[in-house]
Parts: sequence; structure tokens; C-alpha cells
Amino acid sequence: MATTASTVEESTPYGPDLYVGLALSISSSVFIGSSFIIKKKSLLALGKAGGTRAGAGGYGYLRYWLWWAGLLSMGFGEALNFIAYAFAPATLVTPLGALSVIVTALLSQHFLGEILNILGKVGCALCLLGATVVVIHAPQETEVSSMEDLKAKLVDPVFMVYVAVVVAASLVLIIHFGPRYGTRNVTIYIAICSLIGGFSVLGCKAIGLAVKETIQGKNEFTNWITWFSLMSLIVCVCTQMNYLNKALDIFNTSLVTPIYYVFFTACVILSSAMLFKEWKGLPAKDVLGVLSGFFTVVIGIFILHAFKDMDITWTGMSTMLMAGGVSESRRNSTEDTGNEVTPLSEEEEGLITSEPLSYGSNKRVY
Repeated sequence: MATTASTVEESTPYGPDLYVGLALSISSSVFIGSSFIIKKKSLLALGKAGGTRAGAGGYGYLRYWLWWAGLLSMGFGEALNFIAYAFAPATLVTPLGALSVIVTALLSQHFLGEILNILGKVGCALCLLGATVVVIHAPQETEVSSMEDLKAKLVDPVFMVYVAVVVAASLVLIIHFGPRYGTRNVTIYIAICSLIGGFSVLGCKAIGLAVKETIQGKNEFTNWITWFSLMSLIVCVCTQMNYLNKALDIFNTSLVTPIYYVFFTACVILSSAMLFKEWKGLPAKDVLGVLSGFFTVVIGIFILHAFKDMDITWTGMSTMLMAGGVSESRRNSTEDTGNEVTPLSEEEEGLITSEPLSYGSNKRVY
């Protein structure tokens, strides 16, 4: 009876809280997707005014209220997304972040006049599909009930090594690859803001846990971990916004948004897995699901990046297919005509002989 009762309890639906989390997550995607368009408009205005562009290291966009509106829109969207995790499971909230890509793609065509060709749309779909598969099969976070539990996890050697590797990789990208290839390769700046941004989510969770315990009566704002998490969050967000602005200033918004979503989601999952040790005991089917999702993302990014400058439309593809069908039919008719045996003329009959060709010549010996 106990087993039956527990089974029934596990299958109980979330109730109204699930719909609250769903509404918060969708609203978050709308605000985050819109923030890309708003900040892009401010960067374009800066370029028209002749100021130093963000891609060249300038910070003139800080004088534009429109950029600050975009930043507030992104911050509000991230706050809604953070609250949504308290009402709905992560397997529902995280994939819904992909809606921001769709919002950005639709708004960029209307407000920025940007065009995403058909292969770009296929690439976006593959990126979103692969990222969703990764999120679904990724292990869930373990509960952290107190700041003491979080402290023990933060000083874990495996997590500290991971932090050192990420920081080293980010510095290499910032110092070496950014100045040389950042204006030509969209993944450089996005990789920087995604690697650093993965820690910002952990900082948000730490601050949220501190606020929760403080409300319950235990003041955690005297704990050094709280202030360390806050300072880390500020540094990570500033670095993330800086390089995201560079990417938006140089590359197409419809190109930046899906790649940023994929990279950022992957970094968040990896950071959470390293901190909370979620991969222990992961079933083989989930490992296969994660790998399949990862390679789907790789293929989507390749299609999106390799064919972004090609003018490919449904009309063009239809015309090309129709032209291919016409040429194939002509080729078949030509082959049928060539297979027919036609009578030889007297001159051709005279040239037919069984004598061999003489070496070093293309003419027969008669």
C-alpha cells in the first residue's frame, strides 16, 4: 500500500503553480527577445551618429536611453525566468527560453529589416531542437538547502578545476582570439559571454538562497559567500553584456541570438553539473540523448553560419528544382535519340575498317 501511495503522490500534477511558471517563462522569453532588438537599435543609432562602435571597443552606447531600456528589458526577463523555476520544473522552463530566439527573429525582420534565408531558419530550428534535447536528457539539479551546503560544493576540487579551466579559456579568447578573429567569427564573442555567463546563473541561485534564508530568520548577508556571489554576479554580467554588445554590433541579430542561446544554455548546464554533481548515475539513454542533442546543435550552427550570406528563398529553390527537372527530361530525350540506329552515308561506310591504328597518330592507315 505504501508503494501505491507513493506512486500516486509522485504522479500528482503541479496544479495552478505549473501554469504560473509557464506564463512567467513565456513572458521572460518575450522580454529577453525584445531586448536584443532594442539594444541593436541603439547600436545602429550610435553608428549613424559617428561614434566609436562597440565592435571597435567603444562604449558610446551607454549614453543612449534606448540601450538602457534594452538592458532593463533583459534584466526583467531574466528575473521572470528566475522566478519561474520556483513554480515549474526546469525541464519545462529552460527549453521555453528558446522562444526568445523566435521573438528576436520575428522582430528583427519587422524593425531592423534583417532577412534570414531558408537555410538559416533550418539551422535555427536544428539549434533549438538540439538544445531542447540536451536540456530534457540532462540530469536535474540536486537540492541545496543552506548556504553551508553551497559553501561545501563551491570548494570542491572538481568545481574549482572547472572554474580555473573556464577562466583560462575566457582569457585566451579575450586576449588572443578576440582581437584577431572577433570581427570575422561570430562564435568568439558569444563563447566569451556564454562561458562567463554560465557563472552568473550560479550567482543568482546563491543570492536567491541567501534571501530565502534571511526571510526565514537567519541573516545570510553577514556571510562572505553572499557578497562574493554578488560581486561575481556583477563582474560576470558586465563581461557578458560587453561582449554580447560587440557581437550584436557586428553580426546579424538573427544569427547572434540562436547561437548565444545554444552556447549559454550549454554552459549553464555544464556549470550546474560540475557544481551539483548531477551526472553521477545518469542512465545510458540520457547520455545518448545528450550526445544526440549536442551533435544536432553542431549541425545547426554549421548550417546557420556557413550559408548565412547566401540569397536562398523558397521561390529560388522551387525554380531550381523545376529547372533541374526540365534539364533531366531533355537529357533523357537526347539519350533516347542517340540510341537510335541511323543509316551510314557512303563517306562513313568508306571510313570503317578493321585495320589497327598506327601508334603516335589519331588517323587510321588506309
